[in-house]
Amino acid sequence: MNEFFEMGGYGNFIWSSYGLSAGVLIFLVIISVRQLRQVERDLAPLEETRRSFRKRPVKEGATS
Repeated sequence: MNEFFEMGGYGNFIWSSYGLSAGVLIFLVIISVRQLRQVERDLAPLEETRRSFRKRPVKEGATS
């Protein structure tokens, strides 16, 4: 088992690369989720405005 973690003498490089890659991926997921939540917060008022326009009654005799 120890040979597996040493990986022929390159274990330090390999495991640090895996750790760095995992860290970057976790960081990207966190940033993406934060940006998604921010965009959803920014869009919520616009969607409410859009819904209020759709609820208006259609005038009779109006043509589009």
